[in-house]
Amino acid sequence: MNTTFEKNTKQKNILHITYDMRIGGTEMVIKNIIQHAQSENIEMSVLCIESPLGPFAKELLGEGIKFYELNRQPGFDWSLIKNIRRIIKTNNINVLHCHQYSPWVYGVIAAAFTKTKVIFTEHGRFYPDSSSWKRKLINPLLNLFTDQVTAISKATKQALTEFENLPEKSIEVIYNGIAPLQVDYDKVQEIRKELAIPKDHTILGTIARFDPIKNHTMMLKAFAQVLQQQPNTTLIIVGDGDERTTIETCIESLKITDKVILTGYKPEPENYLALMDIFLLSSLSEGTSMTLLEAMSLSKPCVVTDAGGNPEVIINNVNGFVTPNGDQNAFANAIQEIRDPQIFTNFQDQSFDRYTQQFMPDIMKQGYIKVYDDIY
Repeated sequence: MNTTFEKNTKQKNILHITYDMRIGGTEMVIKNIIQHAQSENIEMSVLCIESPLGPFAKELLGEGIKFYELNRQPGFDWSLIKNIRRIIKTNNINVLHCHQYSPWVYGVIAAAFTKTKVIFTEHGRFYPDSSSWKRKLINPLLNLFTDQVTAISKATKQALTEFENLPEKSIEVIYNGIAPLQVDYDKVQEIRKELAIPKDHTILGTIARFDPIKNHTMMLKAFAQVLQQQPNTTLIIVGDGDERTTIETCIESLKITDKVILTGYKPEPENYLALMDIFLLSSLSEGTSMTLLEAMSLSKPCVVTDAGGNPEVIINNVNGFVTPNGDQNAFANAIQEIRDPQIFTNFQDQSFDRYTQQFMPDIMKQGYIKVYDDIY
């Protein structure tokens, strides 16, 4: 009798627990897992410990995915544990997949001493990374009740070991995966005309929320340096957030207002990404940037900082340049060098190849399905 086959085809009722399903990297990963790993023997649902649920929830609800919505209270909400445990038992959940730290803490306590298996996925760290003696004390205990810990990059795995006191041998790396973008190239040309970008300009760009961790100001200062040597360049920044005033002030102080375009938030920015010749990511901290993967799916050469999982996605001098974190001069020099026609063309090819080899959604799906099969 083939017991492995029986195990792999056993019906699995999997519940993803997260903060919410607003638009973000963690939420996109959950959506991609559900859309690509849902099958005859895997049924998935989502539990959000905060409200409102967010746009990705609306999309998945339209596809028939079941959601549970709780309302976490300030401080440590003990009632949340009771509610999560009730949902687990009432719905016969076989696997509780916890995304990010707080959902893991609540989830693993709620599932303790039940038959439900627990997975904890860490999606990224914050800069500067830190922990506390309480977390370092309690995390190994929580890990005893956790069947598998996964991280989205080797850098994230290292941070879990160093700052969260989780044993390295218990952590498996599963890189994010994302479907290749579908682009309307007629619309791309329309956008270029609307933005009045000259035909002879090279377009640099980024897509990120306006947050200090994304370090837009360093990017802008580097761009100002690039303009001194290569004035036929335009920078497009897609996004919005609390740092908008700081970013606008920086642009004005650098006197580059005529060369920088702030588009604001775009819910479907793929046509703007397609417009960019070179993709930039200046973050101080990253897990595995979904937008970086999207750029690679469109064969974009990239200039990124040596932050978190960036150097695991962009191999320096292969499909882009990786510069020291926060180094304005190095970032500017990399942008200038990548415009060399031979380097640019080579990076285009290598960027798409690396995407298809490592970051397709089916590759991520197989990684998580193996974890589900191994623990249940």
